[in-house]
Amino acid sequence: MSGRVEAPLRVLVVDDEAPARARLRELLGDVAQAQPCTLVGMAGNGIEALRLIEDSPADVVLADIRMPAMDGVELARHLARLPQPPAVVFTTAYDEYAVQAFEVAAVDYLLKPVRAARLAEALGKARRFVRPPDDAVLAALAPAARQHFSVSERGRILLVPVADVLYLKAELKYVTARCAAREYVLDEALVQLEEEFAGRFLRVHRSCLVAVAAIKGIERVSEGDGEGHWEILLEAVPERLPISRRQWPAVKQVLKL
Repeated sequence: MSGRVEAPLRVLVVDDEAPARARLRELLGDVAQAQPCTLVGMAGNGIEALRLIEDSPADVVLADIRMPAMDGVELARHLARLPQPPAVVFTTAYDEYAVQAFEVAAVDYLLKPVRAARLAEALGKARRFVRPPDDAVLAALAPAARQHFSVSERGRILLVPVADVLYLKAELKYVTARCAAREYVLDEALVQLEEEFAGRFLRVHRSCLVAVAAIKGIERVSEGDGEGHWEILLEAVPERLPISRRQWPAVKQVLKL
């Protein structure tokens, strides 16, 4: 057996229920001889987990699916963007989730109450972890809409609340997310964001999606040829966003003009 296999796995436990966290901590101790591991921390939701993992890197994250603030699937999507993403093992008390899907979207899944033998098996799979699943696979499994965008800055993950984003603009290979205070660069595709957040963001131009809730009004701007065009007025920022002729009918329909 190689030294890499024998090295203790650094494990982070994420569950909103204290008894569930305590149970996993005990089980990690029970299986330590078969699967050497070290508990690096415990968190009550995905946001706490991301803060912990910045200072205490983990090889494996045991994440509950349903949690407040940030569920386990959204957490997995953010973790996948780390330079060295940990293996994710989902834990859940709900068997309505397709087992086959979890086998694709995570290293393994554990049904509660978790058994020691299954935990040891999952940790064994985590040792063979190669790369995180595709984001689209995780998105399809998400029990709720994503509440945050993740931005990598200086090796750390910044969480940008989706509700704070005024507009999303495609620029070269990236997407800029504009908030009231500043802009963030997202490593995501505008077309996928439009599909994921249909109803929250409205396409006003080929390269721009605007948060419907951030629209203060629209204004017609005259041009030299007399044609003119319409622009979106936003809350909180002075920028005006042009509405393309192609998108104008859809904008009128959504804004009930």
